[in-house]
Amino acid sequence: MSKSDLNWDFYRTFLSVLQQGSLSAAARELGLTQPSVGRHVDAMEGALGYPLFVRSPHGLMPTDAALALKPYAETLAATSAALLREASSQRETVSGTVRISASEVIGIEVLPPILADLHAAYPELTIELSASDAVEDLLRQEADIAVRMVAPAQDALIARHIGAVPLGFHAHRRYIERRGMPQALTDLAGHSLIGYDRETAAIRAIIARSPELPAARFALKADSNLAQLAAIRAGFGIGICQNGLAARDPALLPVLPGLFEMKLDTWLVMHENLKTAPRCRVTFDALAKGLRDYIRSAPSAAKGGAPSA
Repeated sequence: MSKSDLNWDFYRTFLSVLQQGSLSAAARELGLTQPSVGRHVDAMEGALGYPLFVRSPHGLMPTDAALALKPYAETLAATSAALLREASSQRETVSGTVRISASEVIGIEVLPPILADLHAAYPELTIELSASDAVEDLLRQEADIAVRMVAPAQDALIARHIGAVPLGFHAHRRYIERRGMPQALTDLAGHSLIGYDRETAAIRAIIARSPELPAARFALKADSNLAQLAAIRAGFGIGICQNGLAARDPALLPVLPGLFEMKLDTWLVMHENLKTAPRCRVTFDALAKGLRDYIRSAPSAAKGGAPSA
């Protein structure tokens, strides 16, 4: 078998073994038998003329050659998935599959009611929701539409600025009853703060814009924004969350409203090749409206006194 004769399924199997770390795990993911997965890998290695994996006590370890092929296999997988989504739709009807990429908080806390209304209006539409803080590449068709908190730089993408999501310090009523309400930013030093574990470029920018904030000594550190939100809701301490989310729960109180507020710019992005596809067009418009309504309904920290902000 030559390189040009390789079955596309072999690349899919190769990528699964890379991601899962063993033949048995890849077989479970792909719905194949373990011997079939092994034969795919053997056939691919035979055609290429070099090994892709070496056995170790921890499973199959990829060679440098395998790691060099990984991004190309990922591109093939993303293109195949995009082809299936396009093939599942009919040009003149709103049907088929749309894959949406969003951050964990937006994907889990904000989008579900928007998507529920969308599905009620278009029941033949299937929605794939990727809720992750990792940015999926729209140019490589890893997703059809993305909700992003940074403006896209690629020319081949259609981007619509939705607005700025306000964020501020919040705490559960139980925590405030136990520890008291801070009256100044300097008071935060005496409270249990919920924050990040690793300092990213975005966090450094926030710190630079807010020199009045005391040095952060977090009682709980988590890089997951969902974990931070869960800790706020549990009454662990004071943390930052979206005002619109806090407004849904009367037990979440704004802390130092008017003294500290962040704005998270929000963009809706889609590849320009998808703008004429009905399934993507109606989804894009529904997300734009739903997200705008969410942002407009969120109280601003500058307004102060709203007890459920």
